[in-house]
Parts: sequence; structure tokens; C-alpha cells
Amino acid sequence: MAQTAEKDAHILRKRLYLIWGYNRDRYTSSTVHFVDKGTGDYDFRLYNATAKDQPNQEKILRTPLSVPQYNFALGYLFNPKKNMGIELSWHHLKYVIRDNQMLHLKGTIQGQYFDQDTLVGANFVHLEHTNGNNYLRLGLVKTYNIVFAPKQKVNLQFVAKYQAGVLWPKTYSKIMGAENDGPFRPSGLVVGLSGGLRLMALKYLFLEPSFDFSYAVYTGAKLSGTGRARQKFGSMQSILAAGISVPF
Repeated sequence: MAQTAEKDAHILRKRLYLIWGYNRDRYTSSTVHFVDKGTGDYDFRLYNATAKDQPNQEKILRTPLSVPQYNFALGYLFNPKKNMGIELSWHHLKYVIRDNQMLHLKGTIQGQYFDQDTLVGANFVHLEHTNGNNYLRLGLVKTYNIVFAPKQKVNLQFVAKYQAGVLWPKTYSKIMGAENDGPFRPSGLVVGLSGGLRLMALKYLFLEPSFDFSYAVYTGAKLSGTGRARQKFGSMQSILAAGISVPF
């Protein structure tokens, strides 16, 4: 009875928690629409462009915590009986379109129409969201108890998160010699689903490895002048994070 009461008292407490961690990312290919009918005189698409991340994780101990690809979240367990919560998160991914790809180009550049395969290098088009491909998201969290050991103060849970929000990148680009860096600005929408394990230990601390699957829709990343880049792609994050959870 005492153990049951202790278990119930532990579960039926509302909690606040903070999470900090780091990620590695993979991206689907995408069609990128570059348009500037004011200062640049171009309107063309590059099809099936591939991209990579830029983790900078070798610098974790030598630079500010926010330089590598990182994750931060603030959560609130508002319904302990049903293990339901809400979470506000910031996912700092980095996205770099690979240079020197052979891509199909279709559209107009300075009044001339193109419909052909083109070697796309940094001197022609370079695009990256490296400061970064940021997801600002809000959503529901549902946890499922797997192992509960109150005497050892250990709890293993499966955590599922359903979130949506805003893309808030700082985009660097160089389009036919016209260079632009930033600023940070809302540039589209993103939805995501993640799942992972949460190992609670020492009463307040936990470790949370997880995978996150997101779909990003850039409606207008800032380029030089009046230029904008539009694209859609999926991302998968592998995340290793730690956190602190405090009864509220």
C-alpha cells in the first residue's frame, strides 16, 4: 500500500521541465524556387536538390552552447493522470544545399528561358540555412510509463510529441554573385512528430534520446535585394538531450 501511495503521489503531480540537447539531421531532396523580379531579374527552379547538415559538434566544449545544432524545450505536464503535457520547443538545425550538383533548371534568368540540366556550384547558386534551419514549435506531449521503480527513483517512459509552428531561419545565400546573410525572420511553417525514451533518475533529472520527423514549408527565405527562395522538404533529427523536471 505504501509503495502504491508513493507511486500515485509521484504520478499525480504536475511538473515543469527544461530540456537541452544536440542533434544530427538528414533531409529529403527538394525543388527550390528562386525568384526576384525586382533587383535580380530571375525566376527559376532547381529540381531534386540534396542537402546536408552542419553539426559543428567538435566545438561543443570550445564554443558557446548555441553554436552546434541544438534543441531547447520548456514543458508543462498539466494532466498527470493521463500523462499529458504541452511543450514549447526551439530546434536549431542547419541546412546546406550541396555544391556542384547536376540539377535540372527551369525558368528565366535576365529574360532568357532555360530548361536543361545544369552543374550548380557556389559561383552560380549557393543556399544554406545555417544559423539556422530553426523550428519554433508548440504542441502536445504524451508519455507512457514502461518501468517504474519508486525506491530507486527511476522511471522509464516512452514520449510522443505532436507539434507545429514557424520556421525562423537566418539564411545565407549567394545567387549569381549577389550575396546576402540574414536577418533572422519568419519564413514559413513546420509540423513535426517525435518519439523517444525518457529515463528519469535522481528524482528530478532525466535523459531523453529521440527521433523527430518534420515537414518544413519555406514560403519566402530572404535572398539579396527583393529575392526570395521557396521550398518544401522533410527532415529527420536524431537527438540526445538531458533535462530537469520539477513538481509544480
